Amino acid sequence: MTRAVVLLMAGVTLAPAAPTRAATFDEVAKPGANYDKAEFRLWLPDGAGPVRALVVLVPGSNAEGRNIVDDPFWQAFAVKHRLGLLGCHLTDKPHDQSFIEEYVDVAKGSGQALLDSIAALGAKAGHPEIATAPVMLWGMSAGGEFDYEFAVWKPDRVIAFIVNKGNIYYTALAPAATRRIPALLFTSEKDLDFRINTVNGIFAVNRRGGALWALTEEPGIGHEVGRSKDLGAMLFEDVLDARLPETPGGALRPLSEKDGFIADPATKTYAPMGDSRPPNHTTCWLPTERLAKAWQAVVTGMPFDQ
Repeated sequence: MTRAVVLLMAGVTLAPAAPTRAATFDEVAKPGANYDKAEFRLWLPDGAGPVRALVVLVPGSNAEGRNIVDDPFWQAFAVKHRLGLLGCHLTDKPHDQSFIEEYVDVAKGSGQALLDSIAALGAKAGHPEIATAPVMLWGMSAGGEFDYEFAVWKPDRVIAFIVNKGNIYYTALAPAATRRIPALLFTSEKDLDFRINTVNGIFAVNRRGGALWALTEEPGIGHEVGRSKDLGAMLFEDVLDARLPETPGGALRPLSEKDGFIADPATKTYAPMGDSRPPNHTTCWLPTERLAKAWQAVVTGMPFDQ
């Protein structure tokens, strides 16, 4: 009798095992109006059933991000929730101000390149449901800029997204539909002032418009990933089931604002929102108490509760 059988007979629940094998599929889009390279890699666990959604992983400025799908952290997350991983490699055509990533302006072509490639990868993988699967967007720096602009462009496709210590954004006030998408916006204490101020400004104007977002300043670090991966995955996990359509291919379900939590960036405290109105100063919104506690841990430099 195997150890697994003994444990099951004893009533012990086994955690999902990491896949021993996995499948990857690559797709390359032709150069477009606002980008030079648009290359993508889909990762699926071995024997994957229908894919519920995709986690789209976008690296910093012009960087190679297809290999992010090899990260054991994201692979375990995908296995647990029956998701696909999509790694991205997006680059600009040469231009004078290289710190302004033109491919981030997704409505000019790079966003469609992503969608077309997702559909092509779904066909290659034998998973036609991927062509219309909703996405959760995680990125670093320019990757966070891309996430934000994609959520602005195609809000009906986005479950949740991360803005992560970015630089240049093309949209100030996002559409109302985008403001209803749960999001985390990250800054870091030792980053460049213009990055901090830009993200703070985007957050302030959209939160004033009722955005279901939280601003998260990470203390003691500079322009780096920090804990944005851990907190971002927690956001994805906490809203995935609530937002997925009731029937495949249907519309994403909205979250109830009153069921969330209001957090104060100044005092680093939080409380249930309920039927109360937010105060007149800047606040954050978080969908669950678990995420609110984790947000508090990050902004105060404390470990997550285990």
